Amino acid sequence: MFNPFKALGDVNAMRKQALQIQQALEQEEFEVTKGNVRIVISGNQNVKTVEIDGVQNSDVQAALNEAIKKSQQAAAMKLAEISKNFQQ
Repeated sequence: MFNPFKALGDVNAMRKQALQIQQALEQEEFEVTKGNVRIVISGNQNVKTVEIDGVQNSDVQAALNEAIKKSQQAAAMKLAEISKNFQQ
């Protein structure tokens, strides 16, 4: 017999685990330098630094973060569609 309370517990455990993973990723940083461009990004895909010729460029940083956010939203929508199809 289906136990809805067990399902809630499973969902809560998954949320807790996802939050722990997200917090761990926030602590990681990745740095890439190509030619005169240096980028630092966190493990949760937040662009922290964009430097061109040693000068920080906040406009490029903001544009990259916005583009990443839009791609993440599109991926989340696709994932929601797929999971909706599995529930039917």
